Amino acid sequence: MTERRYATFAEFWPFYLREHSRRGTRLLHYIGTTLVVLLGVTALATRELLLLLALPLPGYFFAWIAHFGHEKNRPATFTYPLWSLRADFRMWWLWLTRRLRPELEAAGVAPR
Repeated sequence: MTERRYATFAEFWPFYLREHSRRGTRLLHYIGTTLVVLLGVTALATRELLLLLALPLPGYFFAWIAHFGHEKNRPATFTYPLWSLRADFRMWWLWLTRRLRPELEAAGVAPR
């Protein structure tokens, strides 16, 4: 079976949300993304710029646990690295601002 190719981020976004259909998967992503943001802010505030090299670690660590251990799927970042990064921050921001549910519903993700 051939994997669908997405030409735009707008087409990719619902796919990304469906790949994060389980609440636990999204929670692990939120933890990783929050740690990435905190690490980035700390690196800039303390001028310890070498910490910026560690930014991918918490993000990937929690995302891969989520996908391989919880969601049981292949992370979209393997095929769409930049769109996945953008989508992860979008999902995180929408969750923080309590605006994610309509996006999940529009993508066909049932609450679970």
